[in-house]
Amino acid sequence: KIGADQLADSFHRSFNLPVTILRPFNTYGPRQSARAVIPTIMAQALAGRRDIRVGSTHTTRDFTYVKDTVEGFLRVAEVPEAIGHVLNLGVGREISVGDLVRRIGSVLGMELSIVSEDQRKRPAASEVERLCSDNSRARAVLGWAPRFSLDEGLALTAEWLRRNLGAYKDSIYNL
Repeated sequence: KIGADQLADSFHRSFNLPVTILRPFNTYGPRQSARAVIPTIMAQALAGRRDIRVGSTHTTRDFTYVKDTVEGFLRVAEVPEAIGHVLNLGVGREISVGDLVRRIGSVLGMELSIVSEDQRKRPAASEVERLCSDNSRARAVLGWAPRFSLDEGLALTAEWLRRNLGAYKDSIYNL
């Protein structure tokens, strides 16, 4: 990702190509791949499981609801002053996977427990322990700010997932 950012930036600087680098942070919502952590947790819970199987529980992520991410992409197309900038599209708050399981349980009205499985953990050298955006430049340049709280986004995601649970395999680890 860094290499692609640098290549795009070099074309902007060298050839005056109108480039803006957008970095969406952990976009989630309806239709998300079963490989991602939120649909993995929700599919298990909505299928009736109360022992939720995940990998590492201490890693943190900054989750951004898909409509907020889309709004950021649309804004960048409308704001010529964005050209040449690197902009983070994230909420600016991190949550651990363990706390996320509890939060999803709360949104779903379920008591969930966590089972950390080694097979679901990423190799130590490839794991990013913390991801949290600084969205101040996106706010300043685009006038963009996330509108959906984590709980609102999770509720909307759960509503969609309930209607489409058959598309998710809650009993396997999706690679």
